[in-house]
Amino acid sequence: MTTEHGTLTAGAGTPVRLRPPRHRVAARAIALWTLRWAAFWLPATLVAAAAAIAADLTGLLPEATVPLWALTAAVGALGVLLVLVVPQWRYRVHRWEVTGEAVYTASGWLWQEWRVAPMARIQTVDTERGPLQRALGLSTLTVTTASAAGALRIDGLESERASDLAQQLTEVTQAVPGDGT
Repeated sequence: MTTEHGTLTAGAGTPVRLRPPRHRVAARAIALWTLRWAAFWLPATLVAAAAAIAADLTGLLPEATVPLWALTAAVGALGVLLVLVVPQWRYRVHRWEVTGEAVYTASGWLWQEWRVAPMARIQTVDTERGPLQRALGLSTLTVTTASAAGALRIDGLESERASDLAQQLTEVTQAVPGDGT
């Protein structure tokens, strides 16, 4: 594999260009990511509130009551901000595309990353569906390569589309000679 002016050469000399992927994940992914963030921030806010209430009711640490309520407000406000902003931003940034030559992904929030996995480098293709994903009809497609950067993950695909892509990638990679390393 060689790099020249943003072009990678895959197994049989096929040029693979580093470019932004074309497809967005399913719009329902916003709900998935919102629920995931809320599942993290709501308990954190409740723990801070419980500590403030305990300090209030017991009177054991009266000097801690005001700081604990301030902490509760800060954790809650940060949680609300992140729950409302991060999923929307992530949906705008996350992209994917599969061509006959490569799998392309774009991801990140503050630090954005574009990745390309030439078909000749793909070792395994997996789909994952957690409880929230199943409820929303979504899946995560994971494409594992020999790269030190790790697997490419496309989170928030419609389940049927993820299954079709896994089947397509399996067929294409089996047709490519070599062992994916």
